[in-house]
Amino acid sequence: MSKRNKLQKFSEVLSFPNVYENFDPKQPELIGKDGISIDLRGKWAEKHFKNDHPITLELACGRGEYTLALARQNPERNFIGVDIKGARIWKGARIALQEELDNAAFLRTRIEQIALFFAPGEVSEIWITFPDPFLRKGKAMRRLTSARFLPEYRKILKPGGLVHLKTDEPNLYEFTLETLAEHPDIPLLYHDDDIYAKPLPIPELEHKTYYEDMHLAEGKTIKYVRFSL
Repeated sequence: MSKRNKLQKFSEVLSFPNVYENFDPKQPELIGKDGISIDLRGKWAEKHFKNDHPITLELACGRGEYTLALARQNPERNFIGVDIKGARIWKGARIALQEELDNAAFLRTRIEQIALFFAPGEVSEIWITFPDPFLRKGKAMRRLTSARFLPEYRKILKPGGLVHLKTDEPNLYEFTLETLAEHPDIPLLYHDDDIYAKPLPIPELEHKTYYEDMHLAEGKTIKYVRFSL
């Protein structure tokens, strides 16, 4: 993507009413439409969605394909795609506006800072779909199912809130299972290293992203883990 194209998307996304951005990681401030500062911590349902429906996050949402699919499938729930890349969020947010998906919003921030923008118990579920597996040596703690991130998820999830991981990467799948085994206080509810080889355990897994279709075409299997915090 050209620098000019990126700058255009950054500019456009500032006018979107369904996108909130944190520009300074040292300051827990969100900027919404037209550059207006807004405090949504503990108030997402009231101030943005204007309802009391449960909130689900998709972390590292990229272009928001899964966030949009879940929002279409579950109009009685609210969904927020989270990513640090504004140019990626632009596409999902734009489609949500075009389709009038009022139950889909987007947050641009670093995931390790997620608890700055959600109150305890404000989130019902978290989806982590095809995140960067950080396979290079020394990068394991950057994986979104590492012990580094689990306490941050626990801060914002309601008691017993669910976390879902969907990935094609066997190393991340095994790493996640090993991490959970080291934390006996975290119930492992379900795991499968080839979800499409049998009937899906939940309908939300039927959605496929662009990259997932590519992985399947390459003969890779899709893995899934569900646990509770």
